[in-house]
Amino acid sequence: MSSYHIALYPGDGIGLEVVPEAVKVLHAAVRRFGFVLHCTEFDWGQRYWQATGMVAPDNFLAQLREFDAIFLGALGDPAHLSDHITLRPLITMRQAFDQYACVRPATLLPGVQSPLAGQGAGDIDLLVIRENSEGEYADAGGCFREGQADEIALQTAVHSRKGITRILRYAFCQAQRRRGRLMMATKSNAMKFSMVLWDRLFAEISPEFPDVQAEKMHVDALSMQFVRCPQWLDVVVASNLFGDILSDLAAAITGSLGLAPSANINPERTAPSLFEPVHGSAPDIAGKGIANPIAAIRSAAMMLDHLGEGIAARAIDLAVIEHLRDGALRTADLGGTASTVQVGDDIAERIGISAEI
Repeated sequence: MSSYHIALYPGDGIGLEVVPEAVKVLHAAVRRFGFVLHCTEFDWGQRYWQATGMVAPDNFLAQLREFDAIFLGALGDPAHLSDHITLRPLITMRQAFDQYACVRPATLLPGVQSPLAGQGAGDIDLLVIRENSEGEYADAGGCFREGQADEIALQTAVHSRKGITRILRYAFCQAQRRRGRLMMATKSNAMKFSMVLWDRLFAEISPEFPDVQAEKMHVDALSMQFVRCPQWLDVVVASNLFGDILSDLAAAITGSLGLAPSANINPERTAPSLFEPVHGSAPDIAGKGIANPIAAIRSAAMMLDHLGEGIAARAIDLAVIEHLRDGALRTADLGGTASTVQVGDDIAERIGISAEI
């Protein structure tokens, strides 16, 4: 019987509410498909800060490295602590564990209405692949003359041939498994060093994948296409910042950030990968029990698929689809009044009775 050790990092805000529902659904899959999950929860984030003055212990990377996967809820409590502090462990994990492929699917699911006119279930089905280890989120820069009238902030993006090449190849491989189309976001008309390097490496690598229709587009024009004709898009690959922005837009056009899962993958499996919903800690609704847990649940399915439990992952995906198609229980972001727990209960129950896998 396969056995996996999972680190649970609920974090802050609604992370504390959606992670238990994802775990509930995981245990339903365990009961049906007969593998074992050992879950260890860490209280890092705002709670840990209040107790220790740190958002995570100094050795948090060493503690997490021994797990098969990391499952994160959400980070951020801006009323008490700046986001650049609470998010630091997440960015550190992505870089230290070489989770260089951020994978964010965006599909318009049955029973969900897109804000875009004329789009029905399945019409939008795209995958944003975000370079996750360097780019605009590399910690390169500083502040000078802080607090003075002539204060200067310098933020430098770091783009390497290695980093760009490996994320492009990863994205091409994903396109081969899907509909064979790849779009790269660039901005080389204005960023003449970093994005020109992306353009050049894209041209070098594209001939290795003759079965993929590969194009590039400036990110501002591409953002417009996400709204005008998202059905035209299949796999989109982008730098760290561009991918972050485009994946949130993709989540919005498919109904709600509360539905959007993501994975931070170490493709070589030299360290654990991390799975998290796209949404943040949502302090405006935290503690009210109304957050949508589906993004976290779908992220849990991505985790199982990564661990090799593809049938169980598919069962979770089907249970989510059945739940949304039924439409009886919806959280506020989808126009309903259901609670976080009610949605989690319903999806977990459907895993036990669903015949189609």
